[in-house]
Amino acid sequence: MKNKYLLLVVFVLSILAIDSSRSKSSSTTFSKQEITYEDNIKDNQEILIRIKDPSTNNIMSLDLENYIVGVVAAEMPASFNEEALKAQAIAARTYAVYKMEQNKNDYDVLTTTSDQAYISTVDMQNKWQNSFSKYYEKIKKAVQDTEDLVMYYDNDVIIAYYFAISNGYTLDASVFGTSKDYLKSAYCPWDKNVKSYEVTKEMTKEEFCQKLDIDCQNIKINKIDRDETNHVVTIVINSKTFTGLTFRQLLNLRSTDFDLELTNPIKITTRGYGHGVGMSQYGANEMAKQGYTYEEILKYYYQDINLAKVNV
Repeated sequence: MKNKYLLLVVFVLSILAIDSSRSKSSSTTFSKQEITYEDNIKDNQEILIRIKDPSTNNIMSLDLENYIVGVVAAEMPASFNEEALKAQAIAARTYAVYKMEQNKNDYDVLTTTSDQAYISTVDMQNKWQNSFSKYYEKIKKAVQDTEDLVMYYDNDVIIAYYFAISNGYTLDASVFGTSKDYLKSAYCPWDKNVKSYEVTKEMTKEEFCQKLDIDCQNIKINKIDRDETNHVVTIVINSKTFTGLTFRQLLNLRSTDFDLELTNPIKITTRGYGHGVGMSQYGANEMAKQGYTYEEILKYYYQDINLAKVNV
């Protein structure tokens, strides 16, 4: 009788063990299905970056590589060539690491173009709709293929500025009031192939005068000074002097390379798009389409830099 009782106990315990094992297996499978796209980039979080959304003042920490996916998705069209996307991933990562090293705040970067734009996977789904999976995987691969790579100059992480389209030349960092040997003006003929390279904007004389705070009775361009890249350094209108950068900001122009037609409405034609310092994103894409690698693209726009794994 005792032996039969022992056998019954062993049998019941065996059944319970099997059920427990099945329960754990089922739980594990569900957990894997719930993994987000962000969790899929790296298995272990090694480098965290603190990002702040100025619209809410919320601060959150993300794995650096996951963050870079969101930046590339926000900053560069997903339809671009893979080598251009890789170059963008490294530029974005380099900028982020530079800010991480420099910042003394409770955050490292803002999620807007004040630093570099960032969007979540939900934003990506809204942006790309039915193309979400294709574009997400494409950008994720560009980030993974360049994992942890950043740009250095003399053993220091560089500040990797970038912008949309050049007017045919990038600008020296001196336009930002600083000097960087790796941010010198470079000739960029590729940008002229971009459809939106040259754009004409119109506004009424009243709007033009109001934004510049000048008299509208007799508008007169007294003088325009340009640098060797054709960007406007200063412009004098009705005896009032503006820097090219201030003029661009006041009138919300795409570039500081512009021409004015004092008709009604006033026509302003710009060439290029953005501040002009560092890597031209559309130029990088044109280079990639011609066979340039991401390393060749980066070393063209950021002079004498080296690529190495980040060490923070």
